[in-house]
Amino acid sequence: MERGTEPAISSIERQAHLLQFIEQRQRVTVGQICDSFAISPATARRDLDTLAERGKIQRVHGGAIPLRQAPPELPVVNRLAEQSDEKQRIGRATADLVADGDTIFLGNGTTVLEVARNLLSRKNLTVITNSLMVLNLMADSADTTLISLGGQLRRAELSMIGHITEQALAELRADKVIIGVHAIDAKHGLTNQYLPETMTDRAILKIGRKVVVVADHTKFGRIATAFLAPVSTADLIVTGRALDSEIEAALASQGARVLKA
Repeated sequence: MERGTEPAISSIERQAHLLQFIEQRQRVTVGQICDSFAISPATARRDLDTLAERGKIQRVHGGAIPLRQAPPELPVVNRLAEQSDEKQRIGRATADLVADGDTIFLGNGTTVLEVARNLLSRKNLTVITNSLMVLNLMADSADTTLISLGGQLRRAELSMIGHITEQALAELRADKVIIGVHAIDAKHGLTNQYLPETMTDRAILKIGRKVVVVADHTKFGRIATAFLAPVSTADLIVTGRALDSEIEAALASQGARVLKA
């Protein structure tokens, strides 16, 4: 069949086969689709756009890659060794954004914990947190005023969430909110695995004049169950150098600024 002559199958069937084709190859171009499915470039692009709108793939320049569902997250203590070098670089780069005298919010998670490690020598900081790990780490920092949020303990993350936490947040303001997320995608935004935690995270985002999201490169191009916010909510996303350049470009197209550490 010549290119441009459409096969006698429905578009739904063709798109199902196309999705399998993308998942098998991990990255495809419009030209490869045209050759493999004997369809025109215009039809290939329409099919890709349809799959992207359905949240099945991510469009990149000249083609597409699979949109991966974020895997279930292990408890925080089991994640301490994952991407440790990258998280340390992210922690140092993010801490450099904090000035002596700032009031900051530090969320839960292993990447934020690396930020906290790099703030121990700062002067006259006020740190608001719902993370027990951050509290324990910074408890002996004499130049830091620590504000701990109460609430319901989420044991897997060693953090406080829920209505009491959110009520306390409503009374507070911070120069910077530094928070981690489970998954980041240019179109589908910032997403988390656990809905009650996401509701608390939404309240956290509201208290900062600036929002900094920290995440290692494995969190990108993925989606999780609970929508938190568009990527443009973050004034800055700090990640590692391994982030794919096309994912970075897609984030920039949605108004997100990215810093690679």
